[in-house]
Amino acid sequence: MISEKQRKRHATLCAEIERHNRLYYVEAQPEISDFDYDALMRELLELEEHHPELRTPDSPSQRVGGAPIDGFETVAHTVPMLSIDNTYNANELREFDARVRRGLGGEAPAYVVELKIDGVAISLRYENGLFARAVTRGDGLRGDDVSHNVKTIRALPLRLDGDTPAVLEARGEVFMRDKELERLNKLREAEGEEPFRNPRNTTAGTLKLLDPKAVAQRHLELFCYEIAPLPGVELVSHSDTLARLRRWDLPVNANHRRCANIDEVIAYCDAWATRRYELDYEIDGMVVKVDAAAHRQRLGATSKAPRWVIAYKFPAQVARTRLLDIKVQVGKSGALTPVAEMEPVKLAGTVVKRATLHNFEDLAKKDVRIGDVVEVQKAGEIIPQVLGYVASERPASAKPFSIPRVCPVCHTAVHKDADGVYLRCLNLACPAQVKERLFHFASRKAMDIDGLGPAVIEQLVDRGLVRGPADLYRLNADTLKDLERMGEKSAANLVRAIASSKARPLSRLLFALGIRHVGQHTGEVLAAHYGEVDRLMAASVEELQEIYDIGAVVAQSVHDFFETPENRALVEELRALGLILTEQRAAPSGAQPLAGKTFVVTGTLRHFTRDGIHERIKALGGKPTSSVSRSTDYLVVGEDAGSKLAKAQALGVAILTEEKFQALAEDRG
Repeated sequence: MISEKQRKRHATLCAEIERHNRLYYVEAQPEISDFDYDALMRELLELEEHHPELRTPDSPSQRVGGAPIDGFETVAHTVPMLSIDNTYNANELREFDARVRRGLGGEAPAYVVELKIDGVAISLRYENGLFARAVTRGDGLRGDDVSHNVKTIRALPLRLDGDTPAVLEARGEVFMRDKELERLNKLREAEGEEPFRNPRNTTAGTLKLLDPKAVAQRHLELFCYEIAPLPGVELVSHSDTLARLRRWDLPVNANHRRCANIDEVIAYCDAWATRRYELDYEIDGMVVKVDAAAHRQRLGATSKAPRWVIAYKFPAQVARTRLLDIKVQVGKSGALTPVAEMEPVKLAGTVVKRATLHNFEDLAKKDVRIGDVVEVQKAGEIIPQVLGYVASERPASAKPFSIPRVCPVCHTAVHKDADGVYLRCLNLACPAQVKERLFHFASRKAMDIDGLGPAVIEQLVDRGLVRGPADLYRLNADTLKDLERMGEKSAANLVRAIASSKARPLSRLLFALGIRHVGQHTGEVLAAHYGEVDRLMAASVEELQEIYDIGAVVAQSVHDFFETPENRALVEELRALGLILTEQRAAPSGAQPLAGKTFVVTGTLRHFTRDGIHERIKALGGKPTSSVSRSTDYLVVGEDAGSKLAKAQALGVAILTEEKFQALAEDRG
């Protein structure tokens, strides 16, 4: 029996803890020590442990992470999360301003400029002021429900303060501070694990962990910057949007400015090009938004991005250093890549010692030699690359690099791609390739085998314990505990992680297998279409090309992969070891008036984005494909329809305007 005193104490604890969360994580003005905060949290947890009925969804106790989850549900965004076009200099910003003015009939807009946080975009849904769901951007139309993990972010209010719409969707960015990445990497290095590479990738990987308790230990953070235009949400201006987000206690980055004209925008962007290194989190540019909501509505959007917003990407920082040596790396596809070993140099906030030289043709063209002073920059602020050498500082002893004729690892003769620039080792048993393929197989977006990093894979291959993916599933704890820096507990954890990866769906396995041209998205498309691996392995090139998003090159690559006897044998081996070679298809929801009908869309649409109409076709049971054939039922045409229209007319395929398509969907429903 709960006393009134206990209820009041629980309410007081919840309010106090949330207030201190806001002071610490949002306002950066903590009032109590970590010790005192932990004492409040311990009291709350103990109270809820004795009286579970007090544990509500918005209790601060829900931030510590619950039980592990089985996977992530894919959720459709109520309002699509479109991408943003990029600019790279002041002239391009002025061109954007000119386009906006033309779109507004000559009116001069005001802008709001914000920092472009280098994190993971997220949509936060609140219902009647209570946190309901968090969904990643995904492909812009659908994303993963990561609510369990986002709830661990202390800056996120689980209950909004003040008067809010019945349904609110706030958009923001989840990120990790540099000091948190440094803390995590110290722990990983102490445990003999590979350090995380950068805050952005670590944030993305953390949000996809299946154990919310592990997420809670990584201290992710959040900034909100937008409100989705849903019914009941009246948007006046972006300045007002940011003010409302703050009033509701949603965290908003303080570094933004309303600018009366494009000159003020450029000045603010230029100021942050150098100030960005003062921050303890990563930004890769600025975001420039038209302020007035009425102006935004008039400007509208293309199929990919709104016309009222642009990203200004900072120019990459360039540094000079000495090239000490050139090493050759062998990738999972056998491609040989020259890598520069350099004197350490600080670049874009980090110390760089290695950089890519792309390929041997590029190396020869740049004439970079060992001993040169070279200029280095970070491509996309992540991957260091050598731009070229400084001619005035070339020493007489500078030594050209000889292009290898054999693989530096297995010493097999290398061959140049017939249609490209890469040299490749064609020996599939090459230890370097095996290691890279295994590392890819175990990576987060593939089979997600926690603990199977490069250091472990290196030992497994070098000791002859693993020659391919199937061998991973034959490992046991007794074998693994003898590896360096492993031990019994780590070995047992790795065996469990390998076993749990057997339940990954077919889409993850297709990506993990390293089929050329098959990335994560293509794996999902193929798995969703066929449902199980046997149907996919039996598909012809022509049949594969019928799938929307699968072109001729990808279709041929997939077909060739499964026609190779060794690859088919690997699939059967994995099946025998207990891997799931199917994809669970979502059950159709609602009426399916277009079931069994195949559609092709062409031309510029006025009422739909291209992705939007494809999603509507699929939602109503139809099948969007990319090419017109005799099996096509309908061609939906927009303006400037080209060769597909002519082919459809020749084949007698029914032609639909957008209006006729909508009428067809409604009539058949």
